[in-house]
Amino acid sequence: MSNERTPLITTGVCGLTVCGGTGEDMTPESSSGTGTASRDPRKLNTFFGVMVPTILSMFSIVLFLRTGFVVGHAGLLQGLLMLGVAYTIISLTILSICAISTNGAIQGGGAYFMISRSLGPEFGGSIGLMFFLAKVCACGVYVLGLVEAILDVFGLDPESSVSEGARVLPQGYWYTVLYSSIVLLLCLVVCLVGAHIYARTAFVILLVVTASLLSIFISPLAVKPRDFIITHHGPGNQTYRYNVSYTGFNATTLRNNLGSGYSLDYSTNSVMSFATVFAVMFTSCTGIMAGANMSGELRTPSVSIPKGTIIAVCYTFTVYVLLFFLVSATCDRTLLIQDYGFFQRINIWPPFVTIGIYCASLSAAMSSMIGASRILHALALDQLFGLPLAPAATKSNSGNPWVAVLYTWGLAQCVVFAGQLNAIAGLVTVFYLLAYAAVDLACLALEWASAPNFRPTFQVFSWHTCLLGIVSCLVMMFVINPVYSSASIVLLLLLLLFLHYRVPTSSWGYISQALIFHQVRKYLLMLDVRKDHVKFWRPQVLLMVANPRSSCQLILFVNQLKKGGLYVLGHVQLGDLDALPSDPVQQQYNFWLSLVDKLGVKAFVDLTLSHSVRQGTQHLLRITGLGGMKPNTLVLGFYDSCTPEDYFLQDTAFCESSLGNDTDGEYNFGVDLPSLQAHFPPVRHVESPRWLSPEEYVGIISDAIKMNKNVCLGRYFFQLEGEDKDSKIDGSERTIDVWPLNLLSPGTRDAVDVCSLFLLQMACVLNMSNRWRQARMRIFLNVETESSDQGWVVNEETFRELLRKLRIRASIKIVPWDSVVQHHNRPEEESSAKPMESLSEDFLSAVNCLLTENSSQAAVRFLYLPRPPAQASQRQQYLAQLEAVTNSLGPTLLIHGVTPVTCTDL
Repeated sequence: MSNERTPLITTGVCGLTVCGGTGEDMTPESSSGTGTASRDPRKLNTFFGVMVPTILSMFSIVLFLRTGFVVGHAGLLQGLLMLGVAYTIISLTILSICAISTNGAIQGGGAYFMISRSLGPEFGGSIGLMFFLAKVCACGVYVLGLVEAILDVFGLDPESSVSEGARVLPQGYWYTVLYSSIVLLLCLVVCLVGAHIYARTAFVILLVVTASLLSIFISPLAVKPRDFIITHHGPGNQTYRYNVSYTGFNATTLRNNLGSGYSLDYSTNSVMSFATVFAVMFTSCTGIMAGANMSGELRTPSVSIPKGTIIAVCYTFTVYVLLFFLVSATCDRTLLIQDYGFFQRINIWPPFVTIGIYCASLSAAMSSMIGASRILHALALDQLFGLPLAPAATKSNSGNPWVAVLYTWGLAQCVVFAGQLNAIAGLVTVFYLLAYAAVDLACLALEWASAPNFRPTFQVFSWHTCLLGIVSCLVMMFVINPVYSSASIVLLLLLLLFLHYRVPTSSWGYISQALIFHQVRKYLLMLDVRKDHVKFWRPQVLLMVANPRSSCQLILFVNQLKKGGLYVLGHVQLGDLDALPSDPVQQQYNFWLSLVDKLGVKAFVDLTLSHSVRQGTQHLLRITGLGGMKPNTLVLGFYDSCTPEDYFLQDTAFCESSLGNDTDGEYNFGVDLPSLQAHFPPVRHVESPRWLSPEEYVGIISDAIKMNKNVCLGRYFFQLEGEDKDSKIDGSERTIDVWPLNLLSPGTRDAVDVCSLFLLQMACVLNMSNRWRQARMRIFLNVETESSDQGWVVNEETFRELLRKLRIRASIKIVPWDSVVQHHNRPEEESSAKPMESLSEDFLSAVNCLLTENSSQAAVRFLYLPRPPAQASQRQQYLAQLEAVTNSLGPTLLIHGVTPVTCTDL
């Protein structure tokens, strides 16, 4: 049985899993050809696996290199506002992360795993790839920030070409790219060794960063006020000098830094604004999923991710607020704006800050590279993007996805060509906000679906927090950069479409199905049968199918008759449940649903087990459908002695030669073409026993009419062409012939009874369908021209007026049938309610000749179906009359209507 370990494609690498049980019991499937993991890679606890990487990712470069930038341009008040907005957004997202991660076992892939297993492969794959790109860009940002810090200390003075002390590194765009490439190579080496090495060193890095932070908080108490001169090399060999001051704790300095003062950024030579500063500041909030991305290495992800992430976020928020107040009260605005690394100037021992910057930036870069590689590895395992990502599924014996690490390193190398941190900060922020919105959307969908199995142990969330998180993320995306935001959403939609049409159905479970169920149930309750009106009537069809091999053309034809109504394929399996160990019907549904998919019809399937076909049909007529969506029309194939043709042998879609082009994979839920063909038995031969007697067949018609259901009998539809989904026939050469009078009762003068109107309505519905829209409709009126009563002229005009009121476009053909009526000896005044009188073979043959003469070229014919006799002894005779009348006509639909279906009023 398929489960969440089952890959989307049956060959290649297995997918990820989310099953019952604890994280300790689960190990990701090993890639084909890489061997089995020698030991369980799940080693990390909450502190080392979640808190440490999350804190380091959120501190990164913003803590040391952009705190002054934010406060200097935005001021303390707007800076705190930015911080509040950013942490509100990530806090709402964290609530969603905690809810999803505590609702089941989480495997490798972190955010991607959570989204894909909640929203399905289309959303999961597209958002996962976007989140991967965000991680790659973030890695580039952290590396560029580290290089910037290195050049602040070791870079040559822009005014001098001679090395002075430690300033030995030349500066410039290509040098920045070179240094960034070297740093990336170092990160690559560490990541190739394995995430456990990073996790061990991360704690040491966190201790160093914490020591640096303590030195920053202590320095204002020990360092006296001082002035500096800052120089920047501008365009055209210009040099800008700024006199700046460090005042220590000073009320005037704090008051001057309260308001905003957006000015020119010396690194990008562009004027800053609230949006651009917020974009840079928000990069400090992009690390909240650093722990979730390590889910494949965590012992208990469902416990560690919520607990560790919440503690880490609270800790970093507190540190940032204290730092904002500290720099606002001790440094003038010019110092904050013109020197990103001002903390080194005002520290009791500058190397403290330098070491902290290097450690924080390097660890954040490695964390992003590791997180991105895990997401890419999970995408590759699920085979959503095919061959381009297939190598990324490979991993080492220790479980390290080294090929995915190489992919990540290569893309990050492209990112560093931006040259400046601030230049790509907006893009990184937009990608992250989109990913956060997707996580909130996943949790919102799970909450709205009200699925009983959505029982997260973390309860501090609601649909309000999810919705607010989505809106906040989307609004801030467009505030930061409308162009990047629009482009990212367009890219997301393109990925969604690509995956929707490429990826086969998964066994992960689709949240869309749960939401659809929830909405359908609600609207079915609102669909009140007591409010039905003839103006809005539509066919709701139950088509009884004995064997699809001989009925496919009829199935396709009836699909054109439904006019947006209910369409159900019904089948009766003969048997007694008491004598069987289990219900055989339940195992057949997948085969029938796969047949529906193969034929491309919009139909439901309803199967039943019964002692007889008649009793089973009664069951289906009563119980099929729900509420206001229940069948009002029964369609049966005709009962005759013709040997049916096997449609499976005619359509190339069902032939073995198409197997090589069949890329459905698991699209039919394990029902491939050979098993589909094998399930349905061969067509009936002349010697084959019949499951249904003529009396039982007519009894089914009588039962349906008693149950107030309209009845249609289809004959010769195996001759109908152009109904399959690949047909190019547009219907312009087709003709629909309608005979609204009861041809077996010439004495009937009323051409507009309920049955005739129903017959006209069904013909009109067919003429409105796509394949028959261009077809011509002809209505034949039988008249006795030699009769002394010339009332047929009045009847014709009355009928034309009726068609005009019913808005039916059709040509009326007057057909004299005096030569036919003369073979009918039945008195006109005899009531049809009396026992059915035998009709002569000459009369039946004459009616058949009349139909053949006038409708031989029609694509389909609609005939009046007389009411079956009440006496069981006359049923075989009734069926023989119908067979004689329709003999060799071609596709014919005999219709008996019992419900009013037309209306001439608004």
